[in-house]
Amino acid sequence: MSVIRAFIAITLSPEIYHQLDQVLAGLKHKLPGGSIRWIPAKNIHLTIKFLGDVSVSSQEMLTKALQAEASRHPSFDISVGELGVFPSLRRPHVVWVGIEAPPELTALQHGVEAEMARLGYAPEERPFSPHLTLGRVARNASPEETRLISDVLSKSKVGFLGAFRVQSVHLYRSDLQPGGSVYTRLFTANLASEE
Repeated sequence: MSVIRAFIAITLSPEIYHQLDQVLAGLKHKLPGGSIRWIPAKNIHLTIKFLGDVSVSSQEMLTKALQAEASRHPSFDISVGELGVFPSLRRPHVVWVGIEAPPELTALQHGVEAEMARLGYAPEERPFSPHLTLGRVARNASPEETRLISDVLSKSKVGFLGAFRVQSVHLYRSDLQPGGSVYTRLFTANLASEE
């Protein structure tokens, strides 16, 4: 049986990608070395649902369910900005930029989550926390490197990067290559059209 690794996500606008590129360049300059695995701006997206292994034979059923769910939700605007860290500045593991969105985003995510659970995909146990991951701190980062990362991030400010209209969600395939993950868009599900 042929399987792919897949996820459902919102793609950002070209302007936001450009802004994220600038933010990443600034952070890489302040934090050179291999203590953080930075994500190329073109690979950054807002994950709605990570599916994991998906059999190729069930892909059509999955896309039909995704389109049906997406068409129940209106399009909405998202704002991007503010630097953050999970779980905390003292113990940085994930560096991210925040998302500000109306309740429609959470409604869309819950709807997709429920629809995918109905198809047999395990529900996410953590609450939905919309963000854009910029990089992950290496597991083998030394205490000195971790302190430097904390210090630099506490002094780094990222303001408002822009806003864009969400009109669709996408099913992506993820292939791990030697140079990092490569994402291929397999399907686009449009949100309800505005009257």
